[in-house]
Amino acid sequence: MSRGSKKGDLTGPNPVDRGKYGSKIHLITERSGLPISVGISGANPHDSQALIPLVCGIPPIRSHRGPRRRRPAELHADKGYDYHHLRRWLALRGITHRIARKGIESSQRLGRHRWAVERTVARLAGCRRLQRRYERKADHFLAFTSIACTLICYRRLTK
Repeated sequence: MSRGSKKGDLTGPNPVDRGKYGSKIHLITERSGLPISVGISGANPHDSQALIPLVCGIPPIRSHRGPRRRRPAELHADKGYDYHHLRRWLALRGITHRIARKGIESSQRLGRHRWAVERTVARLAGCRRLQRRYERKADHFLAFTSIACTLICYRRLTK
């Protein structure tokens, strides 16, 4: 360390701040862990802002009996999605929600449902192209993320 420089000059900004760079991958998976809807966003917006576009992006799902389902029957989420407007939006669309309440409930009860999402995120982390974002355009990064989700589904079908 040179004379006259401060310790803070070499370390850079605090990585815990909300204004950090980077991108997040948002997922909605089915019960067994197959990705249904995927999206990306910057690292600084809150996670709850991505829920409505993800639910709207769910394609019609073919069922064994009856017509195609246009929306999931139920949705499990952690405390980051505990907002009244999100609960109301899900209820208006007939989606049963199970969202842990801030300060009241523990997220531990969601653990049995959350492992499917965590396993899918771990599978996505296995794709070298997604570990670090090299693409300048968000559309290209979303395309690579979609290809990785397609590969996860293909591997599951070939088992």
